[in-house]
Amino acid sequence: MTIPVDLREQVAVVTGAGRGIGRAIALALARAGAQVVLAARTVSQIETVAAEIVGAGGRALAVPADISAERDVVALFATVRDRLDVLINNAGVGSFGPLDRFPSAEFDRIVGVNLRGTFLCCREAMKLMGPRRAGWIINVSSVLGIKGYPNKAAYTASKHGIVGLTKSLAVEAQPHGIRVSVILPGGVETGMAADARPDLDRSVLLQPEDVAQSVLYLLSLSDRAAVDEIYIRRRSSAPF
Repeated sequence: MTIPVDLREQVAVVTGAGRGIGRAIALALARAGAQVVLAARTVSQIETVAAEIVGAGGRALAVPADISAERDVVALFATVRDRLDVLINNAGVGSFGPLDRFPSAEFDRIVGVNLRGTFLCCREAMKLMGPRRAGWIINVSSVLGIKGYPNKAAYTASKHGIVGLTKSLAVEAQPHGIRVSVILPGGVETGMAADARPDLDRSVLLQPEDVAQSVLYLLSLSDRAAVDEIYIRRRSSAPF
């Protein structure tokens, strides 16, 4: 079931839009009528998704960007300087291993993309949304934003950071008419999930479309309502 929401005349930026959760969100927003700007480092992936959207009658623009690079983020938001209604911060990287043998350069890379990249995108979006006194920023964290697992310290730290960033920004943005939410999915059937939890039965995992449905739910809310966070888990997993 698709949640009905009319996004015609709206512009949405989706980071990490070339595959997995980002691709599913971009397709859902396009089906709802939004013009979608697809950002990711792998050009071929976002061009494929853009072609899929255009082929179905939608509107899409592929913009190569490494969100850990400030110049790329500034250039990305320059493409939507006339209007930005929705930002989906989904891009992320991960690698896993015991803390006592984890390379500091890899820790920096993960935090640089997942947390610093989200910060940079939020900052640039606020500059565009603030004068219009409207907009919605939705950050995609993880169940690791509220839980801890062994051998995932760097990734968990970055996802906890996204939750903290969202909480602060939601309060800061409220007087400007901008709503800020965070989605915390449990195990989702993606390549990263396969690397992080090879022990899980793939058949019981959430699908990227489940996260996309949560995005549509948020965007379907009336102007009177705001939701701070959504935690989605597998039905077969414990609540916490």
